[in-house]
Amino acid sequence: MAKASQTFGEWPLKRLMTEVIGSGPKSADDMSHDQAREAFQRILAGEPEDTTLGAFWLANRWKRNNPEELSAYTDVMREESVVTAEPECDPVDCGANYDGKDTSAILGVGAGVVAAAAGTPVVVHSGDYVPSQKATAYKHVLDELGVRTELEPTESADMVDETGFGFYYQPAFNPGIDDLFERRDEMGVRTFVNTIETVANPANADVHLGSFYHLAFAKKLTDLIKESDQLDYSRAIFFQGMEGYDDIRPGYTKVAEWDETGADGEESFEDYEIETAEYGMEMERDDLAVDEMAADSAAITEAVLAGERDDHFADAIALNGAFRMYARQDVDSLEAGLEQAREVIADGSAQAVLEELQAY
Repeated sequence: MAKASQTFGEWPLKRLMTEVIGSGPKSADDMSHDQAREAFQRILAGEPEDTTLGAFWLANRWKRNNPEELSAYTDVMREESVVTAEPECDPVDCGANYDGKDTSAILGVGAGVVAAAAGTPVVVHSGDYVPSQKATAYKHVLDELGVRTELEPTESADMVDETGFGFYYQPAFNPGIDDLFERRDEMGVRTFVNTIETVANPANADVHLGSFYHLAFAKKLTDLIKESDQLDYSRAIFFQGMEGYDDIRPGYTKVAEWDETGADGEESFEDYEIETAEYGMEMERDDLAVDEMAADSAAITEAVLAGERDDHFADAIALNGAFRMYARQDVDSLEAGLEQAREVIADGSAQAVLEELQAY
């Protein structure tokens, strides 16, 4: 993490506001890569006064960051805050929006366990009621399931290797970002930190599975990855998840898929739609709603993995598990992944992985 006594360049946040980004959403200029790097180094060092930091975050929000700025922020975060711990396997990195969901069940734990049981290791990471939404995230569902979550990064890596599924806890692996919690909370709105924390990649995974609200944002995130000096993803899939999370929506879900080296050896980027009805799943958004987010999501997950439910939740967990297998290219299609997902639920393999996690 950056030291408050370190020396910086010529661009304190107040000067950036006055001369570059603070003139409004239509007239503001973008920062250079070096300016954005210095800005976030100063932020992690705790240098900016609260009012200046809040103004800077808000100006970034109204101006909208470009990939060059986001990649600079990400690289500084990775260099000065993120503590990585690589498992021996190469998992799919699932970086859902850290500020969570508040309406529909979180299915990523069940989906990740199903994928792990089928041979696709999965890593998930989150904080604890992160601003601005401060809603339910991965940690809270795992807590309800009796799985340890307040782990050091090396423990998280061992969890992946032992069970096929691992959880990384933000305060442990990304302390510089966690230190910004109170000031982010005072903002009352999302900042660029909400974007970059999802690609922290604490396991140094090769494949990233993330979410977006609009397709154009998926392209921006792909460009962030390509421009970053610290991220080594060679493949990334972003989709328009429920409530911005990494759960496929009932009905139509927009997907953006990027490969550093596609089938023809060249970089590829394509977008397409997943329609749940094509997989025999006739469900609506309200079918996946719950009342008590963490408790209900955990109870549903446990019942599905035990083979005790055959409903919309079971379908959704199987489909999301299949998508994780597809992201890592362990299956050629979602159909093949769905077949494997249902097999590992039926034969008890998925429940066994959950039990290993609970015993870890």
